[in-house]
Amino acid sequence: MTYEKEKQAFLNFLQEQNYYKQNLQLLQWDSHTQIPIQGYEQRAEVIGYFSEKLHQLQSSEQMKYYSDYFIDQSKDALLQNLAYECQNIYDSATKIPSSLAKAYAMQISKAEAAWEVARNESNYAQFKPALQKMIQLTQAKADCLGDGKNRYDALLQQWEPGMTTQTLDQLFPKLRSALIDLLAKVNHSQIIVDEQLITQHFPSAQQKAICLQLLTNIGFDHTAGRLDTSEHPFTFGLHARDVRITTRYDETDFRQSIFGVLHEGGHALYEQSFGKDIQNTPLAEASSMGLHESQALLWENWIGRSEEFWSANEALFKKHAPASFQTITANELYTALHRVQPSLIRVDADEITYSLHIMLRYEIEKLLLNDELSVDDLPAVWNEKTQAYLGITPPNDRDGVLQDIHWASGYFGYFPTYTLGFMYAAQIFQTLEREIDIRSLIANNQLTTIHDWLTPRLYQSGKSKLPLQLLEELTNETLRPEYLINYLTEKYQTIYQFK
Repeated sequence: MTYEKEKQAFLNFLQEQNYYKQNLQLLQWDSHTQIPIQGYEQRAEVIGYFSEKLHQLQSSEQMKYYSDYFIDQSKDALLQNLAYECQNIYDSATKIPSSLAKAYAMQISKAEAAWEVARNESNYAQFKPALQKMIQLTQAKADCLGDGKNRYDALLQQWEPGMTTQTLDQLFPKLRSALIDLLAKVNHSQIIVDEQLITQHFPSAQQKAICLQLLTNIGFDHTAGRLDTSEHPFTFGLHARDVRITTRYDETDFRQSIFGVLHEGGHALYEQSFGKDIQNTPLAEASSMGLHESQALLWENWIGRSEEFWSANEALFKKHAPASFQTITANELYTALHRVQPSLIRVDADEITYSLHIMLRYEIEKLLLNDELSVDDLPAVWNEKTQAYLGITPPNDRDGVLQDIHWASGYFGYFPTYTLGFMYAAQIFQTLEREIDIRSLIANNQLTTIHDWLTPRLYQSGKSKLPLQLLEELTNETLRPEYLINYLTEKYQTIYQFK
């Protein structure tokens, strides 16, 4: 077979895998948004079936043949990158038995259903058996992928290639110390930020109208995506032309929907902007979840929580807001949005305390995976660490150990990517300030210009480059947590007037 015919056969083979992946994601999206409660068991069977089929393709001799062939024969850099990624997929897939891959996928569906019921009823005991099974399967998966020495590192590589627990254990203490110091300064400030101005009744339909317009403003293509409602906001990118995002509405706190949409919208921009040359291939994914999260946080926090943003969008906000909001100025809105107070719920946390939630989960995950913490003791340890890190104790399971779906979804090793994303976003924003005067663009609601700048420099390449390589190319520096510390210090020093 000629080189060109081999190339086309390779791309067709990858397209077949892509069809399975899209189908699985559509099934999972439906499970989070529309499936009736009695449909979960059968859905788990279907997901298990397609997951096993995909795993068989990824671990096949055909996959090995094509990756070896194009690594050796291709002079096309993109095709070689694709072949190397396929080699990585093959290596991982062949380490995991097909039976384990199927059981893992099925257990995720079952665990997510158990989590949703348990969370609604605030009853951890209902989730505990499913979580125990999820941990056991995750441990088995980590043992297959890793060297038997560090389960967490093996799982972390799936989400953040190149990152290790050794690096995290160097970065996190420095950041934790700075955050605790900042929190203490805020707590001793004489300035009172009153959020009662904004926690007033705001109908969901009117919140949604603002959310849809903000998505348009940042460059989200509504013809290639959709907005739905779910218990936990998420983004599913089936394809660059079909990106599903969700948010949740609280009629006494519009922040959940608006910032949820800006956050998931940031994820969606990444998913909608992969280069046409990598679509329908394994390279049409974010370089890492840390970089993915950096874009969600960039749009939610650095842009969406800025003074310039609320000045530019005051008219849009008041167009849809109830009468009780009409006398609030843009500056009052901005200030009220930045109350710092330790809270129980991670997704509702302010910018200073957010990463403390992540470090808590990171420490617990390591204990669970290393059999140093049992699921029986998990709620108590969760509560103890919440008290130690944030100075508050959850009154129930719903607001404590059951608040996140991640462990039900098998996302062990994932939580650190949130704080890494915070660090990446701070560093990327510094570059944006230097290169395109981003604050002026935000003030004039020229947000698509920011999207246009990021697309060729970050979004288009997908998984063609490693995250730290992309970060260095984009910012001309290696990862520096000081940018995040400086951002938080300067912002809250101004709001709370401390030295």
